[in-house]
Amino acid sequence: MKQVQIVGADKIAVVEVEKPTFGSNDILVKMKAVGICGSDTFYTHVGGIPPLQGHTPLGHEPAGEVEGVGENIKDVQVGNHIVINSMAFEDGILGSGGLQGGFANYVIITNAKANKQFRVIPNEIPWKVAALNEPMAVAHHAVNRSGAKAGDKAVVFGAGPIGLGALLSLKSKGVGHIVVVDILTDRLEKALSIGADAVINSAKEDVFERLKDLQGVGYQAIPRDERAGTDVYIDAAGVPVVTETILKMVKHKAVLTVVAVHKKPVSIDFGDLLTSEVDIRLSMGYPNEIFEVTDSIIANWEKYSQIISDELPFDKVLTALKLAATPGAAEKVVVTFE
Repeated sequence: MKQVQIVGADKIAVVEVEKPTFGSNDILVKMKAVGICGSDTFYTHVGGIPPLQGHTPLGHEPAGEVEGVGENIKDVQVGNHIVINSMAFEDGILGSGGLQGGFANYVIITNAKANKQFRVIPNEIPWKVAALNEPMAVAHHAVNRSGAKAGDKAVVFGAGPIGLGALLSLKSKGVGHIVVVDILTDRLEKALSIGADAVINSAKEDVFERLKDLQGVGYQAIPRDERAGTDVYIDAAGVPVVTETILKMVKHKAVLTVVAVHKKPVSIDFGDLLTSEVDIRLSMGYPNEIFEVTDSIIANWEKYSQIISDELPFDKVLTALKLAATPGAAEKVVVTFE
């Protein structure tokens, strides 16, 4: 079968490998769709992940159809559609240093257990949408980390895939009012179409003044300065100016959750922030949320589908990876299989 591997620094190839065989406690999965993550580009740039540097399989956002079921497996059947927990493979994280990658015709899940390594989904969910389960779990974990609850006022900075996923996760929790901030008009229009209550173009508008108009006024404790009435901020943008903007307008005991990967240091004056008692939380991966978000995807797959910007077939996987790695060329690229 074919498998995509990193074969050197900034070098990717489609190679021939043996099709896996499954045992009595395993399931064989025919890949149907795999999303491309920014980390795929990073792994490629550094030449792969040790100890598989030079032949690292790629692809950790998979969805597939069960083709083979071991005799001891009772909770899944041939033909079932599934989403997969890439972090729960026994031979290493799928597509992130493990022995297998999702950009392949098949993967095998050893000692497979439903709701641990995989979850069955309805057949009517499009494959490209099912492949969003993994990155949407990242967004969902960020929302869980924020503690956002029904009736809160929230702001999401960055309307890329994770930011839009956070928006949908906040909606699923009944958050009362959600604003999305970005500098690109088409991103903001997409945010409105999938449920944002309002959007702010930070390249054209004063974010602080607009937030006070949209979510009311809050206050700093000492001195009692006027601040935005926002309860929860999600940073899905990853640029220092976003952090600086948020920390200048947080009200007393507001929460900032950072899910974005910051590539440059952020300067924070903790002395200036002390009386705000702002709660800064970091969010990475999805320790327990991989299948929590599945229910939201099943219920709202049409909205989630809008997150996808490009869909390419597996025979053009190298083109798809190049497209996803080109800044500004695409938002969310998904590779699909016949």
